[in-house]
Amino acid sequence: MANKDLRIVFMGTPDFAVESLKALVENNYNIVGVVTAPDRPAGRGQKLKQSPVKEYAVSVDIPVLQPEKLKNEEFLSDLKALKADLQIIVAFRMLPEVVWSMPPLGSFNLHGSLLPRYRGAAPINWAVINGDKETGVTTFFLKHEIDTGNIIFQEKMPVNDEDTAGTIHDKMMVLGAGLVVKTVKAIEEDAAEALPQSNDENELRHAPKIFKDDCRIDWQKDAEAIRNHIRGLSPYPTAWTEFSMKNGKQISCKVFFADRNKDKQLAAGQFDSDNKTYLSVGTGSGVLNITQLQLAGKKRMTIEELLRGFDTEQIENIL
Repeated sequence: MANKDLRIVFMGTPDFAVESLKALVENNYNIVGVVTAPDRPAGRGQKLKQSPVKEYAVSVDIPVLQPEKLKNEEFLSDLKALKADLQIIVAFRMLPEVVWSMPPLGSFNLHGSLLPRYRGAAPINWAVINGDKETGVTTFFLKHEIDTGNIIFQEKMPVNDEDTAGTIHDKMMVLGAGLVVKTVKAIEEDAAEALPQSNDENELRHAPKIFKDDCRIDWQKDAEAIRNHIRGLSPYPTAWTEFSMKNGKQISCKVFFADRNKDKQLAAGQFDSDNKTYLSVGTGSGVLNITQLQLAGKKRMTIEELLRGFDTEQIENIL
């Protein structure tokens, strides 16, 4: 089957998905339609904002569907009318069976982990939070249970000591786009040997959605665990802590990065600063230097930028 004969519907919403859609277009695949999130109010003016996937699709003249509900009869009729042979899902929502079972060649998903590890909504974050040295991307055919379908291909990538969820996201976005094209080519040539996922309990780690309370830094934990926690939530949804001030107020503070400090000894939550170049905080075992942060109501800045206008002597402790 030639590229132009294979009719593909692509489903995705954020920037992460755009790279895969763009790779398919640039490899001359026939994308007959895109399904993405409805336009949403955003910013101070609450003007309607298109998803990144819609913006790209419109720029290359691909028809766009934006259903509020995926079981809506009008949407299902419009989707069926596209007569897709294959559906590709990248960073989209859960699909009902009536949608993913529609095309004759099936529907496959790109997932940001080496399945069966990190099934769930936040695989990139949890891999970094848990201190993994390796992660990757997986393509698999959809089935009823989320992230459990037969694996088509996987591609590994290292997680370096300075990586954050943000840097892994950006590298994985490119790696995943290449895997999507490889997967479509294999399906097109009837060479996609999809294999069941392992049920080995040692391989199963979950990646549930992350909420605000999950992001709070627990300074009683050891320094390495806290540093991984901060990296795994940077730049979003972001680890946070509170400065308890001597005047009784508490100031919320997002923390984007922290370095190890092996020269100091501080109790958990105790801090030290020269008010110019560093802010050290004690943990349950070890000390960290906060290097990038954002106080409530302020912009993100380096610790040197903060200390030019913030007196750490007014801090009682860090919670």
